[in-house]
Amino acid sequence: MLEIRHLRSLVALADCGTLSRAAERVHLTQSALSHQLRYIESHYKVPMVARSGRSLALTRAGERLVALGRDLIANIQAAERDIAALSEQPSPALRIALECHTCFEWLLPVMHVFRKDWPTVQLDLVSGFHSNPIELIEDGEADLIVGSVQRSRRGIAWYPLFRFEVLAVLPPDHRYRSKNYLVASDFAEETLLTYPVPDDRIDIIRQVLRPARVKPRRRTTELTLAILQLVASHQGIAALPNWGIANYIDRQQIIGRRIGRRGLWSDLYAAVPRTLTGEAHIEDFIATARRECFSTLDGIVPIVDK
Repeated sequence: MLEIRHLRSLVALADCGTLSRAAERVHLTQSALSHQLRYIESHYKVPMVARSGRSLALTRAGERLVALGRDLIANIQAAERDIAALSEQPSPALRIALECHTCFEWLLPVMHVFRKDWPTVQLDLVSGFHSNPIELIEDGEADLIVGSVQRSRRGIAWYPLFRFEVLAVLPPDHRYRSKNYLVASDFAEETLLTYPVPDDRIDIIRQVLRPARVKPRRRTTELTLAILQLVASHQGIAALPNWGIANYIDRQQIIGRRIGRRGLWSDLYAAVPRTLTGEAHIEDFIATARRECFSTLDGIVPIVDK
């Protein structure tokens, strides 16, 4: 007999792409999740996933059950919202911290939608610049972190949000404007405009410049708008998410170019303490963030873990 827990497991497999990550999501061992998967395939006498190394791809049968699972989970979440509104329990809080500053571009609309569904939840943004935002969770100062780099950490559960491309940001008349893409050496004589964060948290430094031993001049500022203004004023070039600069490109205030032939890609995750996984308002906030982002942001794709 098909149960809700089976559907939750299949949805986790679809979201996470690997058995290990999906098992963490639904609080099972890999062995227990494999057993569930074998049970479902035995029950329907058709494979649900196709394996390629550690990665999993859904078959058509698996996709059909995942679609059922998403619909059912959405209905359960709606019922839980209604019940929470009737409850006399103290209103929960959801304190959110951001590792990626451009996330403010899409987070505020997500919070607006979430407030309509969960009017009793006390939403709060943890202000300030944090060199290691995961410590906010460990210190009990935040309930959810949005970040671009996934780190294995005991007691932390990770939820994939989406993958996006990081583009080089240049003034419209820059000497590289005719290039289809930039490579590491193109940054050598430029001033790189970044947020004031450690190098390990800057994708272009960690993935492109450091391996090529390129060390451009650095200038930092906390505001995305300030970075864009400095680019437009020929004070340097930057590397920012495609969805964060699309409006400025459309207005021809800046231009964006790929970094590397295949582009520079980054993954955005939500991190929550394991003690809060399964909480209705937490799960619903993450589901709302995914839904709203994929309906409003251009150029993002699902995360497929390797």
